Amino acid sequence: MTQDTQIQAVENLIGPLLKDDIFLVYIKIKPTNNFKIYLDADGGLGIEKCIKINRALYKIMEEMGMYPDGDFSLEVSSPGLDEPLKLLRQYIKNIGREVEVITNDEVKKEGRLTAVTEEKINIEYTEGKGKKALLIKDEIYFTNIKQTKIQIKI
Repeated sequence: MTQDTQIQAVENLIGPLLKDDIFLVYIKIKPTNNFKIYLDADGGLGIEKCIKINRALYKIMEEMGMYPDGDFSLEVSSPGLDEPLKLLRQYIKNIGREVEVITNDEVKKEGRLTAVTEEKINIEYTEGKGKKALLIKDEIYFTNIKQTKIQIKI
């Protein structure tokens, strides 16, 4: 089985396990059939839900005999804050948060994510200080985004 075929098979198995607002972000396979499955939820994803889905998926894969010798492992988690946003749904979930966007031409823009459509995002940031400060509203098309990460401001 190719890696793509394995990922597709696991995607098909995990789909029915995703309840409420939980959604699949992506799956990757490391050597020795170690599946890393990243999930998210519109209202946040707790560790308990990850454990429950991990156990259910493991049991299904074991019963199906996908890896007859039990030669596989699963890690189910939500993507960390250091992981770039990948899905439109993740962008929508994070409206109102500070983001760092790197465009395809390596320009870095930081600001508050204010709106998301199918084609683009809007961010706002301040340029200048004091009385010369200007609120800049910027539209960035997804086709021009190389990467977007959430920024934690303290």
